[in-house]
Amino acid sequence: MNIVDRFLKYVSFCTTSDENTGMTPSTPGQMEFAEFLVDELKSIGLQEVSLDANGYIMATLPANCEGKPVLGFIAHMDTAPDASGKNVQPRIVKAFDGKDITLGEGIVLETAKYPEILNYRGQDIIVTNGKTLLGADDKAGIAEIVTAMEYLIQHPEIKHGKVRIGFTPDEEIGQGADHFDVKAFGCDWAYTMDGGAVGELEFENFNAAACKIHVHGVNVHPGSAYHKMQNSMRIAYQLAVMLPRWETPEHTEGYEGFYHLIGMNGTVEETTLSYIIRDHDRARFESRKRELEHLVRKVNREYGEGTAEIELRDQYYNMREKIEPVMHIIDLAEEAMKAVGITPVVKPIRGGTDGARLSFEGLPCPNIFAGGENFHSRYEYLPIPSMEKAKDVILQIIQKVK
Repeated sequence: MNIVDRFLKYVSFCTTSDENTGMTPSTPGQMEFAEFLVDELKSIGLQEVSLDANGYIMATLPANCEGKPVLGFIAHMDTAPDASGKNVQPRIVKAFDGKDITLGEGIVLETAKYPEILNYRGQDIIVTNGKTLLGADDKAGIAEIVTAMEYLIQHPEIKHGKVRIGFTPDEEIGQGADHFDVKAFGCDWAYTMDGGAVGELEFENFNAAACKIHVHGVNVHPGSAYHKMQNSMRIAYQLAVMLPRWETPEHTEGYEGFYHLIGMNGTVEETTLSYIIRDHDRARFESRKRELEHLVRKVNREYGEGTAEIELRDQYYNMREKIEPVMHIIDLAEEAMKAVGITPVVKPIRGGTDGARLSFEGLPCPNIFAGGENFHSRYEYLPIPSMEKAKDVILQIIQKVK
């Protein structure tokens, strides 16, 4: 199967993750997709193919020469809860002409809003129908890894060491490394194929935490509510607007951190605010968490102890400190990119990958582009040559490692 057909098959599986289920994988579609992948990996000739009860896949391409390190390549099976991943209907735009693309009725991928797409003029591009995300994050990464493994199996004359591949559930909700068995994976180092545009190479990322603030109110008939009612939604709004207005994703870039309100659900009696907190600098990251705790205390001083309660959970940390001692693995990736005509773009991740947590668990794991753009959005797209290039980079890394 070629890489495009493989990707189009993968996005037919609905694998949206959900942080509220308390299960791993968090949604049944991920296990359904995992079972399909296991059958595929066996059919192309990989060995030691395994799927555990939590939905983690591992497999081996045995070495055909001696003396090389064991490499790993990792991608995740889930798609983000930010947009629907059900009934994805991809379409290939042939030889993109640089004009706006109509995805569906009244839904247009405008080049003025997304000018990066003009970099792919003349290329075939996979887009959505405007109703769902596409799923290039990270099914493109899976397709690239599987296709590279199949190529090596079909070309035994290419000498390589042992290669391990791993596919994880629930990366998009910060749980992709929760049950990843680094010891069983058995690699000297690995790469996640989970970046964006062609050429991206990343070894530093946000420190990340998730936060829920529960606000408790008192509901009384509005006709007799004077000095009795406490509307939890109004209190929650008051708390939300106390955060710095400009420290949000839409107003920050580069190394700038943010508070991101990702959910607000409430009634007069009970409201929950859900945040993610991000910063590349560890000290500023810790300060952001303290600020949220301070605001909760402030609300409780005004409305009474217990009015607001906070839950904070660290998700991952900046992998840079774990990668810097082994920078040869970055040099290798850069060399591989240049070998296939790509200019490496080394940049910080304004997000995270499974590799961030795995790096802290003893598996150095920088991130390489998967090729898509506008992830987590109905405007997501995937230039086909970018996906091909990512596969070629994997092959070059495997051949060049010493």
